[in-house]
Amino acid sequence: MAATSPMKVKTAFTEMTGVEKPLMCGGMHYVGYAELVAAVANAGCFGCITALTQPNPEALRQEIRKCRTLTSKPFGVNITLLPVGVPPDYPGLAKVCIEEGIKVIETAGRDPSQVINLVKPAGIKIIHKTTSVRHAISAIKRGVDMISIDGFECGGHPGSDDVTNWVLLPKACAKLNVPIIVSGACANGRQLAAALVMGAEGMNMGTRWMATRECGIKEGIKEALVKADERNTTLVMRSVGNTERVYKNPTAAKVVETEAEHPGDFEKIRPYVAGLAYKESFWSTGDPSTSVWSCGQSIGLIDSIPTCQELADEIMADCEACLNRVNRSRL
Repeated sequence: MAATSPMKVKTAFTEMTGVEKPLMCGGMHYVGYAELVAAVANAGCFGCITALTQPNPEALRQEIRKCRTLTSKPFGVNITLLPVGVPPDYPGLAKVCIEEGIKVIETAGRDPSQVINLVKPAGIKIIHKTTSVRHAISAIKRGVDMISIDGFECGGHPGSDDVTNWVLLPKACAKLNVPIIVSGACANGRQLAAALVMGAEGMNMGTRWMATRECGIKEGIKEALVKADERNTTLVMRSVGNTERVYKNPTAAKVVETEAEHPGDFEKIRPYVAGLAYKESFWSTGDPSTSVWSCGQSIGLIDSIPTCQELADEIMADCEACLNRVNRSRL
């Protein structure tokens, strides 16, 4: 594994976030805590504390302050807009971000207008993660500054279009009038090189950061990511209009089976997809088989559990090697 990375890259992403490497750790429920985000920041990358993992805005404030005791480098906050019965306190979360001096927020999920309207007057920049070009166009009209385009191979919610990044990314780079970073099953330097050549300004990873030494989840989950291959994910909740890519295990299989028997009936699958179950897997038992938890097809590219610094340096070194190989091939 590379110890240093001589490659220096300046992109719209590094300029907007103030980081050294065009790599991001997006929000992840029950994963995006201060310790991981600080380690990502100290590695020269941009990490986001996951706001909705915190029980309330004041807890988010304390997590931001904790992160600042662990790093002096820039980091952000993820605020995801989800279709839930009782909405989170978005005004409270936005107020904390403003008061704590957060400069960049990652939004994801549904229409980000509420968050945009709350934080834009304070000069905060918005990176919006979306799974389609048409939704990206709508978000840009509403005022986002950058798009994280998320392919179907991503962990979590891949949308409803089922388009992978091999088509989605170059189309986004050609059609959209704001900078683009790539998201969805991203894990290595080859992918970063390809993304940069296609016109992206950086790469947003989720699952890959889970399998790092500083990530606080249990080793059993990390080891499952290393042992898995690209076939070890499945899709759940398609019948209820909230598709999620998750680790393929007996619990996920039960959800798929139940949906086939009772399509569209969320109450039948609720016991299996409850968020607290995978929080227990991540932080208590380390058992990858007893809950439904998100991960991308990038698990097929994960074969180690490095530090965040080692991972970032390796990605940059491999990216440089790929770009140099292309240059050497020119006639």
